[in-house]
Parts: sequence; C-alpha cells; structure tokens
Amino acid sequence: MPARLAPAKVNLFLHVGAPTPDGYHPLCSLMAFADIGDTVSVELGEGSLIAHGPFARGLGREPDNLIIRAVRAFVAELGRPMSEMAFVLDKQLPIASGLGGGSSDAGAALRLIRDVFAPGFDDARLERVAASLGADGAACLWGRPVLAQGRGERLSAAPGLPHLPTLLVNAGPPVSTPAVYRAFDEMGRFGAVDPPPMPDAFESVTEVAAWLSLMANDLEPAAISVEPAIGTVLATLRGEPEVLLARVSGSGGTCFAICEDDFAVETLAERLEAMAPHWWIRRCRLGGPWD
Repeated sequence: MPARLAPAKVNLFLHVGAPTPDGYHPLCSLMAFADIGDTVSVELGEGSLIAHGPFARGLGREPDNLIIRAVRAFVAELGRPMSEMAFVLDKQLPIASGLGGGSSDAGAALRLIRDVFAPGFDDARLERVAASLGADGAACLWGRPVLAQGRGERLSAAPGLPHLPTLLVNAGPPVSTPAVYRAFDEMGRFGAVDPPPMPDAFESVTEVAAWLSLMANDLEPAAISVEPAIGTVLATLRGEPEVLLARVSGSGGTCFAICEDDFAVETLAERLEAMAPHWWIRRCRLGGPWD
C-alpha cells in the first residue's frame, strides 16, 4: 500500500491584515514543515477512509474529511471517473492545533492519487485542486518551505533554511480558528502583510531565530484570549535556556521552540515531559520536503 508522510506545518511568522469586504484576511506567512506528522496510505478498494492513531477519534464525519474532499475535487478536475480507493490515515497530529494537519493529509492524498492512478496530471493542476480546499492547501501539498500571501494561495520561494531543531508543544485543548479570528477582529491589531526583507539564504539556526524575532504571529494575543493554556506553554518555553525562539503556530494551539541543536531539543523535551506529562510534546526538525 503506497504511503506518504503528511508533515506538520509550522508558521515561522504569520502577519495578518484587516479583513476585506468579503470577510477574508490577507496574510503573509513563512511556512516550514516538520519531519513528523500523519501518514496517509491508499490502495484500490471500496471508497473508504479508515483512521487510527491517537487523534483519530477527534476527526469529523467522513464526508467532511479533507482527504475525501480532496478526492472529489481531484476527480472533478480530472473530468472522468476513477476506480474507488481505500485510504488509511494514521492520525498522529492533534486536531485543531495550528499544524495544518487536515490540509497536509489532503496534500499527501492528492500526491498519492496522482502518482499511483493519474501520473500525467501536472503539478499546476494538482496545486489548483489543493488550493480549492482551504488557505493552507497549496502550501501543504508540497511540504516545503514557502512564503504564502493573499489568502494563502499565492506562494513564492522561501529563503534557504538550515534544518531547524525544534520542539512542538500542545497543552491539549483544540482551538477554534473562527473563534481566534473573531477575537483578532475585536482586538483590531492588524498587521502589515508586505513580505519583510529576507536574505536569499540563512547560514545558521541562530541567524534564523534572530531574524524571526523581528517578526510575529499576529494571531498570538487572540489565540491566548481564546485558550489561555497557549499562554502558559509560551511562557514556559520562553523561560527555558535552550530556546532561541518560541511562538504559536497558525491560530493555535501548538507552540514551537527552536533550539540550537538536537541535544538542546532533547534536554528541553525531557525537562518539559517531567514538568507537564499531560502536554503533547514532540521533537522534530523544521524544513522540508521530507520525502
């Protein structure tokens, strides 16, 4: 059964502007992808989706799952029926966690379908299908560092990044993206969405962290107001000596901590696991693509 990693997405920075008349917020975000995530497998079958793993129970109804929606959109773009497919999703990422899990699952499914059943389907068409599934869809299709603008559909090359040793931390509660955006609008702290000056490439993890410290996640205060546990995680991470930069990803509730090397990540992880054994804590590297 062919399988693909659906890597966790992390917003290294996320600048969000005031809503346009249609209610959408323009954004500018540098996204990177972790070497951990969900796994999606596919084979000819009876058109089913089987989910397992620690977060499978949190998934919505099967017809609403982004993998199923991705299959429908792919078939519509292809313009002809396809054989029924059976998908297996190993759900390792928390639900509603700011890691783009559903979009990344859909992206992995689209690439599997194309590679196995329609190899002539070109990249531009595949990206168009992915973009139709949501703001993170196009970026999560390829799982490589990218600068996203507009509603997330306008992609351009990211600066060259070293692999970033990182710890992902989630206190547990799912965080509603619509609720965070409502709080964000009420606060009125809208950001500028022009891309910041960027080098062609970064030479070290320390250099990346220093540059990112000049940026922000504009949704962070709103996310903390919706789920105060995010603030607790951030305060904890920012007080630890190994952490070069700590920030929330997306609309929450996962926070990430960039460290200088894998040893620092491991030291931090062991300490936090002892301090807060109920938190979801995962060691990873950010960059991509990983397959």
